[in-house]
Amino acid sequence: MKNSIALAAALSAAIGMTATTASAQGKQEKCYGVSLAGKNDCAAGPGTTCAGTSTVDYQGDAWTLVPAGSCVSTVIKTADGREIKGSLTALDRDRPKS
Repeated sequence: MKNSIALAAALSAAIGMTATTASAQGKQEKCYGVSLAGKNDCAAGPGTTCAGTSTVDYQGDAWTLVPAGSCVSTVIKTADGREIKGSLTALDRDRPKS
């Protein structure tokens, strides 16, 4: 449990350091399924507008900018014991209930 909390805190810190300039964004990539609720950068699926609108932790269709090359190697252990991975494409998991 401590590892999950520490990983979530570290990921949140990394997510919070998103770049805004074109040159800095070239060193980052969109990573789906790793954002905490309300902490996504964009594309949070139907019923949402953009940044900060995801409603579910690790929502599969919400992305966050992460350092280039780190997305697919990101593994998060959730509070319920699942291990989830980041993806370069939208995922069909952990979506809000309609």
